[in-house]
Amino acid sequence: MSQPTEEKMDIDNESASATASTSTSASAAMPPTASTSKAASPPAVSDMEVASGSSGKPVPVQPEGRNVMASSATIPSVTCSLHPLVIMNIADHWTRNRAQKSSRPLIFGALIGKQKGRNIEVMNSFELKYDIVNDAVVIAMDYYQVKEEQYKQVFSDLDFLGWYTTDTVPSEKHINIHKQICEINECPLMLLLDPLNRNMNLPISLYESVIDIVQGQAMMLFVPLVYTLATEEAERIGVDHVARMSNNDTDANSTVAEHLLAQYNAIKMLNSRVKIILAYIKAVENDQLKPNQEILRMAYSLSRRLPIVQNPSFKEEFYTQSNDVGLITYLGALTKVANDMNQLVNKFNVLYDRQAMGRRLRGIFF
Repeated sequence: MSQPTEEKMDIDNESASATASTSTSASAAMPPTASTSKAASPPAVSDMEVASGSSGKPVPVQPEGRNVMASSATIPSVTCSLHPLVIMNIADHWTRNRAQKSSRPLIFGALIGKQKGRNIEVMNSFELKYDIVNDAVVIAMDYYQVKEEQYKQVFSDLDFLGWYTTDTVPSEKHINIHKQICEINECPLMLLLDPLNRNMNLPISLYESVIDIVQGQAMMLFVPLVYTLATEEAERIGVDHVARMSNNDTDANSTVAEHLLAQYNAIKMLNSRVKIILAYIKAVENDQLKPNQEILRMAYSLSRRLPIVQNPSFKEEFYTQSNDVGLITYLGALTKVANDMNQLVNKFNVLYDRQAMGRRLRGIFF
């Protein structure tokens, strides 16, 4: 097949030379544009590196083409506080996916919390679904909207703050995902957790995005944020329980486990003592044992200490209090509805007055 091609090229030498001259002139006009695209689009460099590597020389190829970190002179605009519940949720999400799918699972989730001015408090998180389209991650926005509605019903005071994933350093793929998250929040946060890090420090990094001019083009870059840990009483108890129970080599129990174990032993002992008293009273009633007045008085005194929930007066007071609480709840709902209706009527009156005034003015001039 190569010989006919060479013959054809020899026969059409003039047309080939004309085509070559045309391509040469076109290439002569292209260098400024080509140099600009080479400086602006790093994938061209990575393609060259792959090509040189395919020729037999191993060349290290970076997974992403450009640096996505802002300069060290960039000052963060917010201060963040992170709750341990978020860290436990991310670790649990990654562990479950690793056990089910692969050794290096790809996970994504949303961060929710509160923001007051420049202070951001990340309090909770939930998982997000995604699809892989042409080797790019696409976040499922429909699933996010459903989860957001569910969380708003329970945590109405928490807002969407950003997203999380597991990785070591930010890269170009994180920029592409961050742009999708910007459709939900104009300036979201990104949290990176490195689950394979063996250092003593927390393998967590928080970033915010900025738009900076790089080589004459506007690009999105990440700025690292300094965060502090903020815990509540319930979180401290949970973290203590997880920290002590996660190590199976020792027999240490958490404070919660010790407290619950003490309560269980107390209730178990109370149950056994009540059974002994009940068996003694039944034996006295059946004339199997002689009655001891001191023991009977102590049993009667103990029974009088217990709340009498079967008394009709107790039921009446209980139902009365329940009805009062329900009535107050309904009264609050009715007050809110009446307030909303009042605002609607006021707005309607304002709009109707404007229309009536416009008709009067048109009647005067026309």
